[in-house]
Amino acid sequence: MRLYKREIRDPKLLEEILKECQVVRIGFADEEGMMIVPVNFGYDFSVSQGIPGLKLYIHGAGEGRKARAFARDSRVAVEMDCRHGLITGDYTCSYSYSYRSIMGNGQIRPLENAQDKIYGLTRILEHIAPETKISFQPSMLERTAVYCIDVHTFTGKERRPETV
Repeated sequence: MRLYKREIRDPKLLEEILKECQVVRIGFADEEGMMIVPVNFGYDFSVSQGIPGLKLYIHGAGEGRKARAFARDSRVAVEMDCRHGLITGDYTCSYSYSYRSIMGNGQIRPLENAQDKIYGLTRILEHIAPETKISFQPSMLERTAVYCIDVHTFTGKERRPETV
């Protein structure tokens, strides 16, 4: 990180970002090249000996380019951001943007059994629609691919709005 003054290390602030963000962008490579896919997500966030840990849960079709790429190479990059706002200035190059973000790298793996899929899908729904009554039909679980991203390294960053 170039500007360490913008780095977020406080686990409480990192979890705030996770709660606020609704979309994670997943970057990966396949035989066609680089690709970024925006998806809704759920998460498990923990802190052990002061070190934050993160698992992200996503779902989608079990076939297609994304599924083939994840099966071929499990390495992924992740990015999410929130609190967007324009920062104006006295001259063109002094304009900027305020935000909070998390970026990281990890390994993605499919969740195979019904119990693990239910857990991942529940984490997603609890994040994006916390008031929803949750139940899953076995036929739906069979045809839905659910993935866990074990995020090995990640950083938080914030550019605060200018105050007058």
